[in-house]
Amino acid sequence: MYVILLSIFLLAIAFAGIAVKILIKKDGKFAGTCASNNPMIQEKGGNCGLCGAKPDEQCLND
Repeated sequence: MYVILLSIFLLAIAFAGIAVKILIKKDGKFAGTCASNNPMIQEKGGNCGLCGAKPDEQCLND
């Protein structure tokens, strides 16, 4: 029972942290969601799953 309560408490803290970040950020946008900002996608040369931009291109959602 202790482990379940601890898990629920940690998940609640995580959700609260994300909510605070969304409220503080301008327009609720997260930085680094596009391929041009993601170093793991830049190394592989893949396209962004969000907007389709290549790593050397600007985010197409802007």
